[in-house]
Amino acid sequence: MERIIEEIREDLSRRIAVTADRLTDRTLAEDPAYAALLGRAELHERIHHALRQAVEALVRSERGLPVELAGARATGSLRAEQRLPLASLLRAYRLGGRLLWQTLTEAVAAHDRAALPLLLPAAAALWDVLDQVTDAAAEAYRRVADVRGDAERERRAALLDTLLGGGAGASEAADAATAAVRLGLPERGRFAVVVLARDDRGPARADPGGLPAPSAPRVLWRIRADGEAGLVELGHHPLESVRALLAPLGVRAGVSPVVRTPAELAGAHRLAALALRSAPAHGGPRTALLDERLPAALVAAEAELADRLCQVVLGPVLALPAEDRLVLLTTLGTWLTCHGSTTHAAQRLYCHRNTVSNRLRRLEQLTGRTLSDPAHVVELALAHTAVVQQRATAPQPSPQAPRTPPASPTPAGTARRSPRLPG
Repeated sequence: MERIIEEIREDLSRRIAVTADRLTDRTLAEDPAYAALLGRAELHERIHHALRQAVEALVRSERGLPVELAGARATGSLRAEQRLPLASLLRAYRLGGRLLWQTLTEAVAAHDRAALPLLLPAAAALWDVLDQVTDAAAEAYRRVADVRGDAERERRAALLDTLLGGGAGASEAADAATAAVRLGLPERGRFAVVVLARDDRGPARADPGGLPAPSAPRVLWRIRADGEAGLVELGHHPLESVRALLAPLGVRAGVSPVVRTPAELAGAHRLAALALRSAPAHGGPRTALLDERLPAALVAAEAELADRLCQVVLGPVLALPAEDRLVLLTTLGTWLTCHGSTTHAAQRLYCHRNTVSNRLRRLEQLTGRTLSDPAHVVELALAHTAVVQQRATAPQPSPQAPRTPPASPTPAGTARRSPRLPG
């Protein structure tokens, strides 16, 4: 094969120049990425050089010498730095390989058609050379892209830190505005912040590189050792759309209210964390919107005051034996969830309505609160929420009352019906 190439070298050189023209024109016509990156003269020069190098690599391979890959690596690195898509680079190599083989067979046929069968062993050698060259270019491309990607993630994380962790002063607002511009966020819009829960297995491992569907809001994820948060650019989407966005992650999340400017995102981040703290650890919605859990968030925001509220309002109940305590707290939580309906609470608790009424009457006697008084109901609802949150953060085993589901938190509200009246 080496002898044939030497015999046709002059004609092959002319044909390679023509092939370079064809490949250049075809690449510019079919690949917008290359057309936007390089002019015709520069692209032609590089293609022409690559084709000649491939022929020389084939000759070296026939001699048993290693293929020279420095040029391919340099090309892969350069294209990565220029942000040419890897698919465009690989397509150019594949197309170049096919055209080179066609050019080689045409040159041999023009020189001596009887020598064409001698090309067959060279086919495998040529494709092996092209595979090595393509792999070297792709490996170099990915190495540069990985480094650039790490730098980009670090830059974005720093900008998100500025937005989500800033203060309320004028300098912080200016920093937030600058960070928003660099992240491609508008000066005014509709934003929210999401905070994801961590379990014993570690972070929720959101996918910051994943692209949202066209019908979903844009999310910029910040992943750190202390937790994961997302900046949601809602656009025209309602805040409730965040639920569907987070559902595939399968973790609990807190969501802030909507804010309008980047300077408000740090405060929104704190509110999202508070929404997460207010969410029930079990048996509640996976995504907690702050505005839907304001009473529970109020309790979560003031741990010391919440503890005092438990002792003042529910102290006598908490002092009961574990089984009695659980029965009364469960009944109260169910009654609140059922909007003060004794009948509905009894159905949910699988017991008679009179049993619920008796338990609630005992609760009134122990606490000195009356469930027909809206102010007292607010106190009991908040205190009950505080107890449930304390159990979620520091669970302690306790006996389970027969046929009694776990106590459930409820938003602060007013009793619509007295336990002594028909439900």
